[in-house]
Parts: sequence; structure tokens; C-alpha cells
Amino acid sequence: MAKRDYYEVLGVARSAGEDEIKKAFRKLAIKYHPDKNPENRAEAEEKFKEVAEAYDVLSDAQKRRRYDLSGHEGLRGAGVHTYADFSFDDILRAFGFGSDFFGESAFGGIFGGRRRSPGQGADVETTLVLTLEEAVLGVEHKPIEVARHAPCESCGGTGARVGTKPAPCGYCHGTGQVQQSSGFFSIRARCPRCRGRGEIIESPCPVCDGTGATLKRVTIDVNIPAGTDDGTTYRLAGQGEQGTQGGPSGDLYCHIRLRPHRFFERHGADLYCQVPVSFTQAALGAKISVPTIDGKVATLTVPPGTQPMSLLSMRGLGVPLSGGRGKQMVQVLVEVPKKLDRKQEELLRQYAETEDANVTPRRKSFLESIKSYFAEQDAK
Repeated sequence: MAKRDYYEVLGVARSAGEDEIKKAFRKLAIKYHPDKNPENRAEAEEKFKEVAEAYDVLSDAQKRRRYDLSGHEGLRGAGVHTYADFSFDDILRAFGFGSDFFGESAFGGIFGGRRRSPGQGADVETTLVLTLEEAVLGVEHKPIEVARHAPCESCGGTGARVGTKPAPCGYCHGTGQVQQSSGFFSIRARCPRCRGRGEIIESPCPVCDGTGATLKRVTIDVNIPAGTDDGTTYRLAGQGEQGTQGGPSGDLYCHIRLRPHRFFERHGADLYCQVPVSFTQAALGAKISVPTIDGKVATLTVPPGTQPMSLLSMRGLGVPLSGGRGKQMVQVLVEVPKKLDRKQEELLRQYAETEDANVTPRRKSFLESIKSYFAEQDAK
């Protein structure tokens, strides 16, 4: 992929001065900071590295001159870095920026200090299985059980055995960082011994193995709004893993799954069901009782001459929507009696004798089609 113009990346004119370029870089660094993009950190990191590369060139008078004359090709061998292996913090420190670059309040002074910066806790995912009634009508205070880490009760979250405490790391002198050289740059990286903690736990807590946290199952009440569909995901802010060093907790993502219903199926805003009717009800028409998702019984009018598998609509009994509800669609199943008593059989035979003289329009059309077919065959 072709590189974008560096001036375009920083959003400055080609005549921009040093202060304007630095100001643009600062603005974009804040925009693409990992803590401001928790949901797409990887994308934000790639954009920031593009911004850093542009700043690396335009903030250096010699590199900028070569770029202005010959573009990207003119920078070959000029020591321009892509920062692919550098972290956000490392890049800023490589440019000589500390906590004053953003201001002490911008991100809690994360670019300095002797201990790890506050970190956001990890997100947690869970699946909540609902009945169709709960999803359609909504339910309050639905309990879900989630496994997440909490500070170890034995060591109070320090990770050290009771009666002891962590000691400053001798390798990085408690800073959590060590000086490393990479090409033209001298950068500060995370200490490999204490992994950036700035301290070493000589006697780990036997309960949490020195991690300072234990896995616990907690119950959380969730409110499910009416109209929730299968596959919906709800985000519960702050209900994930606890943050480190006083940082914010992660989020809980609750994925909704629905149990199959023995009577209803959902299709968008409508609910579908099947209802059996007798032959006479379908032929003569009737008013029948049908169940609804609300747990009540509603009256459905079956028009005379209703055909098998016909769909009849009942408004306002489907899934709640903004400003109303969907429909309940009833598919008619016409049942043919397996056994008839003598009187029923006699009446049906009397009816059958009239069918040849008084056939239904559909049957008449069918018989006429048959006659026409055989007439065509005879004519060939």
C-alpha cells in the first residue's frame, strides 16, 4: 500500500512551522492514544505509528528538506523509522517527550513515575439464555453468573505472602523500565525482570501464586429490554475485570441466546404459530381461541372458506417496537376427522352428492383444466 503524504497525515500545510507541526502531532497522539480507543486499540496503534513516522520526518529539518524535494523516495537511507516494533510510550520517549507532553491531567501522568500506570481491566464475555417470552416482553433483574478476577483476600492484592511485602526491583531500580538502544534511538522499555511492575515479590502469596488476584464467580442482575432478539449483545460498563493500579474496570459483554419455543417462532417483529381448526370451522367460518406470547388468550376470526395453511393476521400481538408492536401470524391447519359416527357420515355423504352439481370455484377450474388437457391430447 502506497504511503500517504506526511503533510496530509498530520493535517498541516506544506508551509507549516515547527510549532504547528508539533501541535498537530500532539493532537493526533491524544486522538490515537490506546486508553482513548479501548475497543480498537490495534487500529489506533497503527494510525499513531503512521503519525509518528510523519512527525519524525517533518520535525527534522534535513529529512523534511529531502522529502519536500523528492517525496518518499528521497528518504531512502535517511534513517526514517516505521516504529513497527515500538510501543506508544517508547515512541514518545524516543522523541524526548515525557508526561509534560500531554499535561499531568491528560492521561494521569502515565509517561512518568516509578510504578506501573493505571491500566484498564480486561473485558469479560458471557452468554445468557432467555425464553422467548423474556426476550419479547423484557425482564428485569435477570441474574447471570460471571467468573472474573478479584483482589486476593489473603494478601490484599499485593501478591506477597502475609507478613511480607514486594521489594523494589534491583534491575530497573524500581522504575519498571530499562534503557535500550535501537538504531539511532535510545528508548526506555519495560523491565524484563519485574515486567514493568517496578517491584519483585520474593515470597509469593500461596493463595493467588503472587498474582494478587483470584478467580471468583459473582452474580449480576441484568435488565433485558422488551424486543430483544437472538444474537443481541449488551455491554455492561465496568462489570468486567478490575483495573490495575486503580485503573477502570473492564466491561461485561452479554450475548443473548433464545431457547426454542414450543408454540411460537419469531421472524423480525412478527410471531408465527400454527393452530388446528376443524373442516367445518374452515368451511363455515368460526371464532376460535388462540394463545399469545403475553400468556393470555385472544379470539381469532376464521373466515368462511379458509384454506389449509392460510395465514391469518392478529395485529398488536407481536414483538414490541418503537411506537407499537408487530403482528401474530396464525397458520391454519385444517384437521380431517379420522373417525365419524353414523350421523356425521350420513351428512357428509349427502354433501358429497351435491359436490358434482355445486363444485367449488377452485375445483371447477381444476376439472375444466383436466378436460381441456385430454381434449388437446385427443386432437394430436
